[in-house]
Amino acid sequence: MSEELKEGLLKYATLNAYQHGGRAQIGPVISKLLAERPELRSRVREIIPLASDIVEEVNSWTLERQESMLMEHWPELLAPKREAEKRELPPLPNVERFEEVRTRFAPNPDGPLHLGSARPAILCSEYSKIYHGRFILRFEDTSPEVKAPLPEMYEYILEDLKWLGAEPDEIYIQSDRMEIYYSHARSLLSKGAAYVCTCPPTEFKRRYLAGNPCPCRDLPPEDNLERWDRMLDGSYEKGEAVVRIKTDLHHPNPSVRDWPALRISTTPHPRVGTRYRVWPLYNFSCAIDDHEMRISHVIRGKEHEVNTVRQRFLFEHMGWEFPEVISVGRLGLEVGVLSKSKIRAGVQGGVYSGWDDPRLGTLMALRKRGIQPEAIRRLMIEVGPKPSNATISWENLATMNRRIVEPIANRYFFVADPTPLRILDSEEEYSSTLPLHPDHPERGVRSMEVRREGGAIKVWISKADSKSLKDGDIVRLMGLFNVQIISLGEGGVEGKYHSRDHIKAREMGARFIHWLPWRENVEARVIMPDSTVKIGLAEASCSSLRRGEIIQFERFGFVRIEETRPLLAYFAHD
Repeated sequence: MSEELKEGLLKYATLNAYQHGGRAQIGPVISKLLAERPELRSRVREIIPLASDIVEEVNSWTLERQESMLMEHWPELLAPKREAEKRELPPLPNVERFEEVRTRFAPNPDGPLHLGSARPAILCSEYSKIYHGRFILRFEDTSPEVKAPLPEMYEYILEDLKWLGAEPDEIYIQSDRMEIYYSHARSLLSKGAAYVCTCPPTEFKRRYLAGNPCPCRDLPPEDNLERWDRMLDGSYEKGEAVVRIKTDLHHPNPSVRDWPALRISTTPHPRVGTRYRVWPLYNFSCAIDDHEMRISHVIRGKEHEVNTVRQRFLFEHMGWEFPEVISVGRLGLEVGVLSKSKIRAGVQGGVYSGWDDPRLGTLMALRKRGIQPEAIRRLMIEVGPKPSNATISWENLATMNRRIVEPIANRYFFVADPTPLRILDSEEEYSSTLPLHPDHPERGVRSMEVRREGGAIKVWISKADSKSLKDGDIVRLMGLFNVQIISLGEGGVEGKYHSRDHIKAREMGARFIHWLPWRENVEARVIMPDSTVKIGLAEASCSSLRRGEIIQFERFGFVRIEETRPLLAYFAHD
């Protein structure tokens, strides 16, 4: 193979790795090469083995080395990525309409925030910062029957927002604002813009589908106000009366026609108990609060377009100026369990260990696994407030997170399911000194020694590595020496000392595997994304790690330290 061909493969392998968090894939590398040099298509079978070797080599480099290689040899390839990294949010429309940009994030505290919640929270927070405005957190908790709030979630949600870097400037709780909703309901009834309907639901549905008014619609305001008072004092039972906003009875969407605004509910509320028996429905409380809180821009999913239409009728009745609405496409997420109802049932039923169970897509779970808030922020800004649908996969998130943690995560060895490797024909004892981070020598090193015991050197290797070996293989114990495998059995692996030079190992095509000395290790457990546990040993220097630290177990993946004695970590990604 020519040097020119090797250079082409190296160029595209380095670029592909750098663009995908340090890990290149052979397919895209070959595709790029063939697009540049189509005359090589007939030689693909010859190219694949070489490409595989080069991809493996490039993947062993750090992101910083990959970037350095690109900067030195092919700087023109970095320009598109550098532009993408500078991507910012598009400007908000019609900012000049408002004295101040005021955005809001309005979760229901019936469950924890998850990755899908991060999009509106981050977009609204970022826009308020861009325009030096205000970011409002509003807890929408006025549906105790349907979406009963959990008392602990008010604080948990606030903690999640602080972790995301989206701390609110103002905080409101709708269950504290009931008198405000009552006041506006009375005002709408007084001016004939709303009415209290006592028709049976099936009868009302038959009429509004036909575009006909119900008998209650034309009652004078004083009769509606009397009915309103009866809703409040208990004269009406649950389901016997509802306040409706007058709209267009011939609107093409039947659900817009005289939509319900307030109804009776006797379910106790976790915060205010049974103090109130008439509760606002979503469109009413949302519209009132958007006006009262002077919200300038509402960012919400396109599935809320019908709610926008409903709320406009209320604003028109009251003579208020409607905020700018930015409808965004649906964001598909392939990151753990995201359904709040399933999460809540699973936690309460003992299926999940808690709101931060690694199988979940909650922000608590992602935080526990070592996902950085900046990775989520960058990802959501990259998606932005697009009207088209988008999908975020786990690999998208892992790639973004890898770019952030790779430069800061020190390296250590962890051997899962330890299997003994006995090495013969070595007359010496050896030590291995490895950098904590290959690109940051100033951070120092960690050292491990191997000693002869019973006429041989014994080390631990992972069961997965031992299962992949066969007689005659030559492997490189990373940072130590080369070993030729001579036998495999139930009791472990036996080999003989081959050579010391790592360059020779590469020339022979030896696999590089990690290892641990026979003694002086620490017991370790790693919780995996499916909640299974990898049990093994970690090098002794891991005993100095701190809770919350992000490290990389070489050839295993990035993990976040949860406990230090004994060592417990959560797997983030490879």
